[in-house]
Amino acid sequence: MDKIIVKGGTGLNGQIPISGAKNACLTLMPAALLSEEPLTLTNAPSLSDIRTMTQLLESLGCEVASLQGGRVLAIGTERISNHKADYDIVRKMRASILVLGPMLARDGEAVVSLPGGCAIGARPVDIHLTGLEALGAELDLRDGYVHAKATGGLKGAVYTMPFASVGATENLLMAATLAKGTTVLKNVAREPEIVDLAKCLRAMGANIEGEGTETLTIEGVDKLHGATHQVVTDRIELGTYMIAPMITNGEVELLGGRRDLVESFSQKLEAAGAEITQTDTGLRVKRVSERIQPVDVVTEVHPGFPTDLQAQMMALLTLADGTSVLEERIFENRFMHAPELQRMGANIEVHGGTATVHGVSKLKGAPVMATDLRASISLILAGLAAEGETVVSRVYHLDRGYEHVVRKLSGVGANIERVPENQ
Repeated sequence: MDKIIVKGGTGLNGQIPISGAKNACLTLMPAALLSEEPLTLTNAPSLSDIRTMTQLLESLGCEVASLQGGRVLAIGTERISNHKADYDIVRKMRASILVLGPMLARDGEAVVSLPGGCAIGARPVDIHLTGLEALGAELDLRDGYVHAKATGGLKGAVYTMPFASVGATENLLMAATLAKGTTVLKNVAREPEIVDLAKCLRAMGANIEGEGTETLTIEGVDKLHGATHQVVTDRIELGTYMIAPMITNGEVELLGGRRDLVESFSQKLEAAGAEITQTDTGLRVKRVSERIQPVDVVTEVHPGFPTDLQAQMMALLTLADGTSVLEERIFENRFMHAPELQRMGANIEVHGGTATVHGVSKLKGAPVMATDLRASISLILAGLAAEGETVVSRVYHLDRGYEHVVRKLSGVGANIERVPENQ
């Protein structure tokens, strides 16, 4: 097990390339199950979650070729030879549930383990299941597995989601592409990753309208064909690295960045004192206020402030000139990074789903422990600004969602290294 050592106090300057979106790629990969012909994904990130999804797809009968250092994934599913997604793989990652809809749509059967993932509160799959039932699936939950059948194939229906779940929107969208008739999904999630999935499915021959709005209309087709699709830029990685020049008082250009992917986040960052400029090659961010300004944040479904940027924003606001209030409305138990930031001198009070951050003049390096994916990068960001040395342990979380963190940050001047835990 590795740890990351950060020596803070250096302003970051230069360029950071932003990878393809992990959350988009994890959704696009199961779409290959819908067609007998290959799906090729370009701009794919090289991450442990991608390797887990590769392992899962291969266990179902897919052939997956990782090319150009993992930047290109070619996935062929001439036939699904195994319809059971086993617990030993699925437990590692919640996105594994996304094989359920495609397998059910193509072959009318699937057995999928209930998923695992980061320990940041309950994220039930109820909406996935009730939506598939609306499309005619027969479901039975036993022994920790979802046993699903659609003997005569899925059938188009109108289904209104009780909550705009991203994963359920993705699962039901994929399932509906091969359902007989028209499916109308209401109160769906509108994230850029869903827009990207719809774009890919359309390239495969799907008939979809309404992505990016609250209603998706899908006219089912008999079969989908192969396609090549470029994975959208990772907006969470983009937002994370936009904080780096803010917290260190530097100036960084994020290559491949687009403001439309992080609009609500950008507005909060500007309120905190950032100047954000769209360039020909990305987004340039620098701090224009002498001190970071306090900002109140409420996490919401897209297009609101992303929950996956809350921990990073908290790290920034620990150094604000005043008090900020962060309210977490998406996941409970997502302030586990707060006690670790307190070890570095932050003044944070947590009450239920609300964290009150009283800004301090400086943070001090300390040994801290990553509790989940986004918490791990928030501690690294804090370490970049802290006096002295910060040692972040349990950084295996980081490998699930951030590619080449040390290389990217050291490339803009950070004093950061990754070493084995026993060093």
